[in-house]
Amino acid sequence: MLIHVVQSGDTLWGISQRYGVNTGQISAANQISNPNLLVVGQALVIPEAARYHIVQSGETLWMIAQRYGVTTASLIQLNRIDNPSFIYTGQRLRIPTDFHIVKSGETLWAISIQYGVPVQDIVRVNQIADPKQIYPGQRLIIPDKVKPMIEVNAYITRFDQPGQQIIREIGDYLTYISPFSYAAQADGTILQPKEDTEILNVARTKHVSPLLALTNFKAGQFSSDTAHAIFISDEVQEKLLNNVIQVMKTKGHIGLNLDFEYIYPQDRELYNNFLRKVVNRLHPLGYSVSTAIAPKLRREQKGLLYEAHDYKAHGEIVDFVVIMTYEWGWSGGPPMAVAPISEVRKVLQYALTEMPKEKIVMGMPLYGYDWALPWKYGNPWAITLSPQAAVQLAASKGAAIQFDGPSQSPFFHYRDEQGKEHVVWFEDARSVKAKYELVKELNLRGVSYWVLGNPFPQNWLVLADQFRIQKF
Repeated sequence: MLIHVVQSGDTLWGISQRYGVNTGQISAANQISNPNLLVVGQALVIPEAARYHIVQSGETLWMIAQRYGVTTASLIQLNRIDNPSFIYTGQRLRIPTDFHIVKSGETLWAISIQYGVPVQDIVRVNQIADPKQIYPGQRLIIPDKVKPMIEVNAYITRFDQPGQQIIREIGDYLTYISPFSYAAQADGTILQPKEDTEILNVARTKHVSPLLALTNFKAGQFSSDTAHAIFISDEVQEKLLNNVIQVMKTKGHIGLNLDFEYIYPQDRELYNNFLRKVVNRLHPLGYSVSTAIAPKLRREQKGLLYEAHDYKAHGEIVDFVVIMTYEWGWSGGPPMAVAPISEVRKVLQYALTEMPKEKIVMGMPLYGYDWALPWKYGNPWAITLSPQAAVQLAASKGAAIQFDGPSQSPFFHYRDEQGKEHVVWFEDARSVKAKYELVKELNLRGVSYWVLGNPFPQNWLVLADQFRIQKF
């Protein structure tokens, strides 16, 4: 994966010449609306040459393979095509671009060692009848190197047509989708979100498995009292679980994700016992159980957000945990990176002392904040914006994007129409790549995004470059 940081004087044409790809490919990969408005410090993902093909009316997989000089088997493998006879107009297919020219005396075994891929994978994608019969000058497609496979979850709050389109566009990169949220009530009933049937239907076409995200939401915020009322009553818990199971059966969820926050500290063991009851009810029915938990640095960390989230107990009880490793920089607090890699690492290192790495899913933000300066408590809260919008804002203000080394996060300053200074912290290709490297280093189960709906095209390209995505 190549990432180019725009320098003063760079043009899209110059960057394209440097990397041997055309300007259209760079624009498409980074969704650049105005090629003349590059921002100094902007991180651009450089796509591989001729990496994608958009299926045209009447085309077959064989025709496309012939056009690019690849095999149909390589297209099927690379694009996870279930039915080779069914491709559709407008479908985006990835084209293999890694080739090896056989040299005199080379064997498939030696080539497989060179590229770190199994011999049988090279045989399959090149449709080689006899592995002993390769010849000098032969061009072999080298399939993707074996990359770590992870699970990827994403929360989504939009269930309308634009929300459905998001799933169509990025569903290939997801294992799970978690419509946010089903709200557990103090009497055991559930308040469902806006109708989510259509978004779940779209997710299934992309082989994305739905999780039921259950919260202690009340009137738009997490309710400590609601959680307590549920934890102290066996009758309410039984009613709630019956309702959960009914919804999951009806909607086709494969698991439950419990996001109970701001639980009273004295309710910690009550929450643990509730989780045990949930697992005992749902596991025999074939459902997974996961939780979302606050980013802690130590077991007895003080604060309403942290104290009732027992890392050790969650690691023992549930199938996996989503650690919400974001919101160091938050809309009501002082300006800083939303998910500084230094702090994310500290949380994960603590988590590894309490639970197995196979159960840890690292949270990732798909957003940034715009703070007015000078900042002080009582100021209007920072404005949330997408990474794409942050770059566009920098371009419109003529601001140069800087990159902070310790946090591995981009930021920039600008002045608004009234002359007031602002600072914007957000995510870019460099910052997410640093986080993915941490996932690989610690060998974690996967990542979870908050929240879909904030355009960030580079993220998905970097994700796919670093990992294979688990599908069920």
